[in-house]
Amino acid sequence: MSKETEKQRWQRNFADLLQELRVAQTGVQILFAFLLTLPFSNGFTRTSEFQKDVYIVALLSAAAATAMIISPVAFHRALFRQGRKPELVRFAHRMASGGLAFMLVAMVSAVLLITDFVLDRGIAFVLTALTALWFLAFWVVLPISRRSWGDDDIDDDDDDPQEPITD
Repeated sequence: MSKETEKQRWQRNFADLLQELRVAQTGVQILFAFLLTLPFSNGFTRTSEFQKDVYIVALLSAAAATAMIISPVAFHRALFRQGRKPELVRFAHRMASGGLAFMLVAMVSAVLLITDFVLDRGIAFVLTALTALWFLAFWVVLPISRRSWGDDDIDDDDDDPQEPITD
């Protein structure tokens, strides 16, 4: 098995990040598109002030998530062929993490908006809290707890782009 060079590792890390961002980008774009069209639907006039406030939080969070998740592409264009792949990977990692955080807020806010519109507010809060816990379990708790699993069989494909490379 041949060892990859540091440059090859940064290239691979960036390619891996782009693949992850493609998945997240699709989800956030669909949510953002839904939220952009919502005020123009017939039922939106029946929303309460609370629901409109929740809508604004969901909309702005989806916009922030979209900006952060797409920003590595613009950053890559600006740094293209300048040999700054480590900087690009670190930036893309931060933007992906921030984008996912905003996406979490947008998703949970959208759930609150819809459940509050169709159900009693108390039930809406409970379902929204459960939704938030569900997302946090899969997006935060499991990945963080996985970091310490099987330290003996660490896979080089899961390099943290913030960690220095010492090969």
